[in-house]
Amino acid sequence: MPDEPRTKTELAEQEGSIVMGMVWMGVISLLLFWLPAIGSLLAGIIGGKVAGGVSAGLIAALLPSILFGIILFIFATSLTGLPLVGALAGAGGLVLALSHVGMLLLGAIIGGLLA
Repeated sequence: MPDEPRTKTELAEQEGSIVMGMVWMGVISLLLFWLPAIGSLLAGIIGGKVAGGVSAGLIAALLPSILFGIILFIFATSLTGLPLVGALAGAGGLVLALSHVGMLLLGAIIGGLLA
């Protein structure tokens, strides 16, 4: 019946989860690393669909790369004796992380539209 109230679990399953989208994107990217463009695209499509929408899929695709860059920046700055060298190494890690995310973003948009 359409007038019947839905439970919280039914609403949660329908809306999707950004965290689960990030997990799926990470696991599938790790498993399909040997397919450079197609692996990231498939991971983005599945993660965007799990996230539940285009904006949630984009957040799920971008957030791990940004967090990785920040963590790498902090560790590189604290482990080197020269903060400037650590800052450059951390910025390089952020650039590398964001260069991987291109096909993942395209896949997240497609997956979000499919959700």
